[in-house]
Amino acid sequence: MPTVDSPTGLNVTLDTEHAEKPSQMAERSRVREATLAGFLLARAIDQADIDSRTMSEVLTGIRGALDRAQLGREQGRRGEAKPLEDA
Repeated sequence: MPTVDSPTGLNVTLDTEHAEKPSQMAERSRVREATLAGFLLARAIDQADIDSRTMSEVLTGIRGALDRAQLGREQGRRGEAKPLEDA
């Protein structure tokens, strides 16, 4: 079971279909939705495979991800990007 050593704030927006189940789970277990959502997200992250195929599938499912990646590449080529160590 995941635990939180040092909490970090993160806002996540779910569509209605995906938000319904955790909302029902929280109501049944009498736990705040945010608490349950944090636990479910941490568990999913712990169980996720981080290989190139999985990452490709994840990124393909993010609306606008390809456009943002291409924009970032173009900005980098124009010298408008910051090195990661400066971020």
